[in-house]
Amino acid sequence: MPPRAKITKEMVVDAAFAVAREAGGENINARLVAKKLNCSTQPVMYHFATIEELKKAVYAKADSYHSEYLMKVQKPQKGIMLGIGLNYIRFAVEEPHLFRFLFQSNFFNGTALAELIDAEELMPVISAMQGEIGGSIAQVKEVFVTIFLFAHGYASMIANNSLDDSGQTIQAHLERAYKGAVLAVQEGAK
Repeated sequence: MPPRAKITKEMVVDAAFAVAREAGGENINARLVAKKLNCSTQPVMYHFATIEELKKAVYAKADSYHSEYLMKVQKPQKGIMLGIGLNYIRFAVEEPHLFRFLFQSNFFNGTALAELIDAEELMPVISAMQGEIGGSIAQVKEVFVTIFLFAHGYASMIANNSLDDSGQTIQAHLERAYKGAVLAVQEGAK
């Protein structure tokens, strides 16, 4: 009899990530993950004492996946933030289960907007925006907040099937919000 294939912790997280993408993070359980791995539930529970621990690991993987997705701006937009904002909305269209898991689950609670804006991971975006529009870091963060909230509203409605994706209309609205936010910051600096 051939030796059994070893199921690694990474394999369990990858299988649970696939479940989250297909059915939502709330549907991650040992049985579905084991089915993806074509094994019993024992390897799943060996690596993770609780399903909550597994969901936290999947959340971290989903967060990393989302960050990479955002930074792949397809073509130069009328500003890096506009491109990232459009990717944020596109992510909700293409990955609605992951979007809801990342931003509308109990795993995303407790983070204040100020903490998000001051996160070290956001500094490359803020720096790039500053190079584009000028102004202080504080002013650039104000533009970021405007676009983030605008894009998050659209993305949330799309991910929850409350709005059809009409890409050109959304892009036009996002461009206007971006231009307005930049103009407001520039006017405030005078």
